[in-house]
Order: sequence, then structure tokens, then C-alpha cells
Amino acid sequence: MPRRSFVWSVLVSLALLAPGAAPAQDLRSILSRAVSDFDRGRLEESAAGFDRVAELAPNVAPQLWQRGIALYYVGRYQDCREQFESHRTVNPNDVENAAWHFLCVARQESPGRALTALLPVGPDPRIPMAEIYEMFRGAMTPDEVLAAGERGGERGRFYAHLYVGLYHEALGRAGPARTHITEAADERFAAVGGYMQMVARVHRIELDRAR
Repeated sequence: MPRRSFVWSVLVSLALLAPGAAPAQDLRSILSRAVSDFDRGRLEESAAGFDRVAELAPNVAPQLWQRGIALYYVGRYQDCREQFESHRTVNPNDVENAAWHFLCVARQESPGRALTALLPVGPDPRIPMAEIYEMFRGAMTPDEVLAAGERGGERGRFYAHLYVGLYHEALGRAGPARTHITEAADERFAAVGGYMQMVARVHRIELDRAR
């Protein structure tokens, strides 16, 4: 999933191609606020902001993977699932998209149903995305993902810890989930994790609140 600045420019550019699209500055402002709300843990407000962007620029809605993540954290799992199914139409190679779809379905139904519904992906060259996908598919262990992440330097380690943590949580393994989410949320990964490092930090805070 791309960095925040790239996402903004792409979304606004695409939105302006639509007849009757909202002004670019309005879209940028709403999107910026939705991201800021998410970063501050204002999750309902964030989801509402992303909903508003999708409403004002429906041609851009499939691009809004950030909306899908916000929907996950406010418990709108059916909407979350549909967002990632939609995102696959514009980004079919993204392993993260398939992973978040799995997480939505696991929460809405069960991990078994999430496995059955796992979205196919194309080649995602980022390390260790191939191994992360195999983990969600049940064909690789979390430890193997962590080992693969080592080959990708700090960025690879970040993604390995994040998705291993999320996977453990989906399967009800609270202890390992907290360990790896906390690791991914560490400030040392801020420069390499981009938007997803913010997600890790928000998730860690949500875990602390649930204690």
C-alpha cells in the first residue's frame, strides 16, 4: 500500500476526472482530516471522513484502502470486506489488501470462512509479502514470515511483525498478537512503515484500551 502523500495525489487526480467531482481542495481537506482523525484514535470520525470522500468522488472509492482499515477498527466488517474486494479491482497484486480482507471476514464470520474467502493476488515483490500471503493461506508459519522479513531490512522486519501480529489476533492468540503489534508500533519503524506504521500504533493503543 502506497505512502500517504502519493495516495493523496492519486486520489485527488482521479477524482477530478469524474464529471461533477468535488473541488480538489475539498477532497484533500476531508481526506487529510480522516487520516489525522485515525492517527489520533478518533476512529468513528475517521471512518466518516473516508465515507465522505467515497461519496463525493465515487470513482475514487475503490482506491480507498485506508477507508477499509478504518472500517475494520470501528467494527463495520461487511463494509470493510466490500472495500477490500473493491480495491482488488484496481490493485490486484497487493498482498496487504488480501490480508485485511481476511481480517474483516475473520471478525465478521470466522478464520475458517476468511481462509475460504481469501482473495487471490498477483506478484507483490515487496519483502516479505509473498510469505505473508502464504501465512494467511495456511501454508507458512509466522516464524517463517519473521525469518523472511529479515531479508528485507527494517522495512521487511516491520511488515513481518505487523502482519504476524494481525494474523495471531485473527486466530485468537492474544499474547503473540500483542507482542508483534507492539514491536511493529515501535518508533524505530516510523521512517520505513509509512501509513501502516501509524496503523500499528493505533492498533497498539486499541489493545491497551481493551485491557
